[in-house]
Amino acid sequence: MKIFFSERHRSHFPPYEIFEGGKRLPYYENPDRRDRILAALRKTDWAKLHEPEDFRLDPILAVHDQDYIHFLASCWDEWLASDPEVSSTPEAYAFLPATFALRRNSRPASSIRGRGGYYIMDLSASIVAGTYQAALTSANIALSAAHSSFLLHHSSFALCRPPGHHAGKDYAAGYCFINNASVAANWLSQKGKTAILDVDYHAGNGTQDIFYERNDVLTVSIHGDPDFEYPHFIGFADETGAGAGLGFHRNFPLPKGADDAVYLAALDEALNTIRNFAPEYLVLSFGADIFDGDPLGTFRVTRNGFREIGARIAGLKLPTAIIMEGGYANEALGDNTITLLENFK
Repeated sequence: MKIFFSERHRSHFPPYEIFEGGKRLPYYENPDRRDRILAALRKTDWAKLHEPEDFRLDPILAVHDQDYIHFLASCWDEWLASDPEVSSTPEAYAFLPATFALRRNSRPASSIRGRGGYYIMDLSASIVAGTYQAALTSANIALSAAHSSFLLHHSSFALCRPPGHHAGKDYAAGYCFINNASVAANWLSQKGKTAILDVDYHAGNGTQDIFYERNDVLTVSIHGDPDFEYPHFIGFADETGAGAGLGFHRNFPLPKGADDAVYLAALDEALNTIRNFAPEYLVLSFGADIFDGDPLGTFRVTRNGFREIGARIAGLKLPTAIIMEGGYANEALGDNTITLLENFK
């Protein structure tokens, strides 16, 4: 199996994030996650490691708003130029807005702080000097996997960091800046019918946002019910698309404590939805935070659950670009990822 990765992810490592109640914590989405997975891959005899190609900006701008991408590219330098205190010790800081747009009739302001609150949805999308380059490389990793799956008609794995499925057309959220899976799926959709299956613990709000009014890409997400879980405002079962996209989106919100049996039952229904769509390609947003004991999840999926999830998805027998999303139980992250990937080799 071709595995795409890059060391450029290390340039994105914010010194902190802010949780509910204003608690400042070390950044959960850190380089150790990627290192654990890569170490596990290197122990196998089937993982073939490759650097990504550079697809330039066009495939990204086909999914994301141009002004938003410009904001990501210029944010850090503009902030440093506007604040002498930050510019004196930039390694101690991360850019986070203090005011957020409600997006009813709002528009981006000219100030960097105003645009930050317009283009960033929450306090976990921390930006530092290397964030944009890391996000750009992560998107190229996903595109390289999609390109490989198209050319070889085989499955591939994009070891993306930062992840992407919370990033919408024009906003960053939940550790995500460019929606890697959506960029890959949109590229594949020019080659044939494409479906996205998101098995991350949290609802793929950005992916839903991007494709919600489209009927050429089916989007399906299994996740913690947003009635109690992030992102809270999107991912409900009655959200099924709009306009031309009506009926081309499915959400499967699950309760706290969902175990292997509950998860696999939802997965079977999701896979039937995909079979009925009859795609030629699949993009799998894989989040290992469904694991029992993940610090940012409440599900109780076991290692055997990961094996069965992988086997059932691989049973679709589709060229699959597997895109890494979340997963924060770092000690188990490498083994959980390998357990799922082994079904596609």
